[in-house]
Amino acid sequence: LKLAEAGYKEVTLLGQNIDAYGRDMTPRRNFADLLYYLNDNIPDGTISRIRYVTSHPRYFSDRVIDAVANLDKVCECFHMPFQAGDDKVLKEMRRGYTFDSYMNIIRKIKEKAPDASICGDVIVGFPGETEEEFQRTLDLMNEVHFDNLNTFAYSPRPNTEAALWKNQVPPEVSAERLQRVQKLANEHALERSQRYLGKIVEVLVEDRNPKNREEVMGRTRQGRQVFFKADIGLAGKLVDVKITEAGTWSLLGELQEVK
Repeated sequence: LKLAEAGYKEVTLLGQNIDAYGRDMTPRRNFADLLYYLNDNIPDGTISRIRYVTSHPRYFSDRVIDAVANLDKVCECFHMPFQAGDDKVLKEMRRGYTFDSYMNIIRKIKEKAPDASICGDVIVGFPGETEEEFQRTLDLMNEVHFDNLNTFAYSPRPNTEAALWKNQVPPEVSAERLQRVQKLANEHALERSQRYLGKIVEVLVEDRNPKNREEVMGRTRQGRQVFFKADIGLAGKLVDVKITEAGTWSLLGELQEVK
C-alpha cells in the first residue's frame, strides 16, 4: 500500500514458492487471500497491475486461478515451472507431482482464465534421463504450448545427491536435447504471440525502445513486450495499442488511446 502512495503502477510479489505464503501465520492464510486483500485495498487510480512469481505445482491452489480470473488488478499470467515431463524423473527430482497432476492444473487455468499466459521452466539431462523419458517433456510442451519457457541443461550442484549419481547424462546428449526443447519452445511462443494480431491490448508504458528512439516499450497484462511509436512522456501510463506484427518474444503495434 505504501508503493501505491508512492505512485507505482505495477508491483510483483516475489517468492521461491509463493504458494507457501501464510502457512506460518496464525490464523493460517494462503496466497489467494493476499491477492484478494491487495485487490480490494489498493486505492483505485494507483497500482493497476499485480504480478507474482513463482508458483510450485505441488502446492498450487485453485483459488489462485480464481483470483487471476476474477480480480481486476491481478494480471493474467501464470509462471508454473514443470522441470520435466516424465513421472520417474519428477519423482527423482522430488518435485511432488506428476505429468497428469500438472496437466490438471493447466486445464483448469485454460478453462477459467483462457486469455492468460502460461510460462514455465524445464531442465533436460537430469541424471539417468533416457530418450523416452525426455520425450515426455516434449509431450507436455505440446499439450501446454507455453507463452515463454526458461530452458536449462542439468549441471551438477555441490552438496546435492544427484551430483554424485553414476548415471550422469553425457554433455553432448544434454546439449542436443536442450536445442530440441528450445526449438519447440520458440515455435510455441511465436504461435502464442500471433493470437494478439489485430487486437487492441492494454499496455503499461515502461521506457524507450533502446533500438529505436522513436518507439516506446511496455508490456501487456499477460507479460508480452510491446513496441510502438509514441512519446516517452507516456511512461507510467496505461495505453491501448493495436497489434500489427507478432514476433517470438515481442509485439509491434500502433497507439490507439491513452487511458
